[in-house]
Amino acid sequence: MTIREVSERLDISQDTLRYYERIGLIPRVNRNKSGNRDYTEEDCNWIKFIKCMRSAGLTIEVLIEYVALFQQGDETIEARKELFIEQRKQLVARIEDMQETLERLDYKIAIYEQTVVEKEKALKRSGN
Repeated sequence: MTIREVSERLDISQDTLRYYERIGLIPRVNRNKSGNRDYTEEDCNWIKFIKCMRSAGLTIEVLIEYVALFQQGDETIEARKELFIEQRKQLVARIEDMQETLERLDYKIAIYEQTVVEKEKALKRSGN
């Protein structure tokens, strides 16, 4: 698959794909005879994984560390697991913070809605 096809299929810019490859976030992509990137399904799976982890808030640095550990083989399985456990703890904390924010927003919206209802009632009472 070409970089354009992968970009469109996975909704990620071509520049980002090149950047991820350059910094080692995704393994080096094979090239065709013309020298153009030729993505495989495995490459696409790496990109999907990275997108998912980035959207969950994992930093580029953490993901580079993970990829480096992965490429070292099975002797790093425990280290990779610990890395994910730590990232999960951080994600849970962010979710809790976001839940608190959501509750505050819901409260504020309810106050504004109640204000509108009270103003409408006052208008009805005054005959307007």
